[in-house]
Amino acid sequence: MLDPRYFQENVAELEKGLKRRNFDPELITQLSKLSQSRRELIQQTESLKAERNKASQEIAQLKAKSKSDPEAAALANKRVEEMRAVGDKVKALDEELKKIEETLQNETYRIPNIPHPDVPYGTGAEQNVCVRTWGKPRDLDFEPKDHVAIGERLGILDFERAGKLSGARFSLYRGAGASLERALIQFMLDLHTREHGYEEVIPPFMVNRASMTGTGQLPKFEEDLFKTNVADRELFLIPTSEVPLTNIYRDEIIEAGKLPFYFTAYSPCFRSEAGSYGKDTRGLIRQHQFQKVELVKLVEPEKSYEELEKMVQNAEKVLQLLELPYQVMGLCTGDMGFAAAKTYDLEVWLPAQKAYREISSCSNCEDFQARRAGIRYRAEAQGKPKLVHTLNGSGLATGRTFVAILENFQDKDGNVRVPKVLHRYLDGARGFTRVGDELWIKA
Repeated sequence: MLDPRYFQENVAELEKGLKRRNFDPELITQLSKLSQSRRELIQQTESLKAERNKASQEIAQLKAKSKSDPEAAALANKRVEEMRAVGDKVKALDEELKKIEETLQNETYRIPNIPHPDVPYGTGAEQNVCVRTWGKPRDLDFEPKDHVAIGERLGILDFERAGKLSGARFSLYRGAGASLERALIQFMLDLHTREHGYEEVIPPFMVNRASMTGTGQLPKFEEDLFKTNVADRELFLIPTSEVPLTNIYRDEIIEAGKLPFYFTAYSPCFRSEAGSYGKDTRGLIRQHQFQKVELVKLVEPEKSYEELEKMVQNAEKVLQLLELPYQVMGLCTGDMGFAAAKTYDLEVWLPAQKAYREISSCSNCEDFQARRAGIRYRAEAQGKPKLVHTLNGSGLATGRTFVAILENFQDKDGNVRVPKVLHRYLDGARGFTRVGDELWIKA
C-alpha cells in the first residue's frame, strides 16, 4: 500500500510513477479528491468537537449560576440544545468520514507500487533488459526432447494419472523423479542456510485473509487463489511461501539491532492460474500445484537495494552450481509484479524450447508490503518506529529447475545425467545408474 500522503501532498509524483506502470491516472485523481474531502471532514469534525468542549465548560458555569440567576438557567438550556444539534452534526460527519475512509482503503489496496526510477519503462516483457548472462547452451548433435517426453519415457513423470487424481495442471513424480525433486529442495535449502545466511522456516501452507492482504495478493488477485472454508474459518492455500514468511512480523515492532532478517522455506505453492488458459498447458511449467524454495528479507530501507543485488546473486549461485545456462533480466515497468518497486528475473535455458524461461523472480517491495502488514522497526532503542523494506525471490522454483535438468543434460536416447552437486543427495537412491563418476537416470 502506498503512503497516504501521496494522495494529499505528492499527487503529481504519484501520477507520474503510476503512469510509468501504465496505470489509469483517473483513479488517482478520484482518490486525491476523496483524500482532500477526508482532510476537510476531519478539520470540520475537530472544530465542532472543540466548540462542543468549550460549550460544555460554559454550560457548567451557567448551571452553577442558575439557582440565583434565571437568565443563566435559560441560557444554559439554550446552549444544551445548540450542542445537541452540534452533536448530531458531528455524528453525521463521522459517518460520512467512515465511508470515505473505507472507500480510500479499498481502492488504495488495488493500486500497485511505484517503480524505482532505475526501472526502464515498458508495456510488457519485450521491453525487459538483459543485465548479464552466464554459461553457454550445449551444442546438441540431436533434436532435443522436451521434459514431458523425457520424463514419461524414463517413468519419472506421470501426467495422465495425475490428471485422473486431480485434473489438468497437476503432476505426479515417481521413483527417481521424486528423489531428484527432493534432492533439489535439500540442496537449495542447504546452500541458502549454510552459505548465504538464511534462517530455515517451515511455515503454514494455509494463511488467513490478513496475511494475504499484507503481501498484496488480496483484494486484487483473489480469483487466482485457492480458498477453503471449514465451518466459519476462511483460509487460503499459499501461492508462495513469500506470504507466510513476510507476515511473520506482521503488526509488530522489531527492536533495534535485530534487522536484517533472512528467511528461506520450501513449500508447495497453489495457484489457479486464472487468465492463463492455453499457456504452457503441457508439462511442469505452469501448474496449479508446484514446489519452490523461497527467499525473503526484512531489512532497513537504506540497505534494501544492496540486499536485492545479494538476493539475485544467491539465486544465481543455485544455477551456477547446477551448471545451467541462464540470463538475468531487469524487468520493465509494465512487466513487474503488483507489489514490486524493482525486479530481476532469472531465466534458464531450455533446449527443447530454444528459449530462456523464467525460473526465479527477485523483487524489492520497499515499504509497500510493510505498510499493509504493519511491519515496523526501531533504528535506535528509544527511536520512533519506521517501516521496514521487504524483499522476496525464488531460490529456486524446483519444478522448473527439474525441467531444466532434464532438457539440458539429456543424451540422444533421452537418458539424463544428474549434475554433480546433487550426487551426495542421491547416492544409494533407487532409479539412478552410476557410470564412472557420473550419475544417470536411464530407461
